Amino acid sequence: MLHKTRGVVFRFTKFRETSIIVTIFTELFGLQSYIVNSVRSAKGKMALFQPLTLLDMVVYHRENANINRIKELKCLHPYETLHRDIRKAAIALFLNEVLNKCIKEESHSAEMYRFIQDSLIGLDNMQEKLENFHLIFLIRLSRQLGFGISSPDDIASEFPGDEESLQLMKELLEGVWTVSMPVHQRRKLLNGLLQFYRRHLENMGEIKSVDVLREVLG
Repeated sequence: MLHKTRGVVFRFTKFRETSIIVTIFTELFGLQSYIVNSVRSAKGKMALFQPLTLLDMVVYHRENANINRIKELKCLHPYETLHRDIRKAAIALFLNEVLNKCIKEESHSAEMYRFIQDSLIGLDNMQEKLENFHLIFLIRLSRQLGFGISSPDDIASEFPGDEESLQLMKELLEGVWTVSMPVHQRRKLLNGLLQFYRRHLENMGEIKSVDVLREVLG
């Protein structure tokens, strides 16, 4: 049956000579895999399947099918700065790796999709004060995943005796994007948040793009 849905590309793998299997988190069905034939031989078509591309789609959907097909698609929001600004590109790389590690289910797909879409468009539109974006994203994503941080007490075990970190976390929890902190403190908060995720998610493992994030953001 055909359905119209929005989606965000998580990843793709090459399949045979010219095709791909693309993994997309959809608003209607959660995480889905689609086979797209002859796309690698079609000029410009692969741009639609780059990670974090937001799509409007018409898809074939069969319950319990491992792989479905896409009938129609178009880019929902062409990014203006996300891939041209080196800081945003580093943050996007990190967000994509985190999403691929964390999201495995279909539950609450509409709410999760809207959160991801709004976050990516928000990052694309930001002009300044990007340095804390990934920290606030992790806090808000944890709520979508069901183990949300609602107060500094929820994550205090990751910062034993560190009142400065807990105060900064309190400001981030309140959505204060512009809170100022030295580089070493931002890194400490990121490490604590990722450790918090590992305590709640199996097979979270290491996030390789953290090194790129540190290199670019300091």
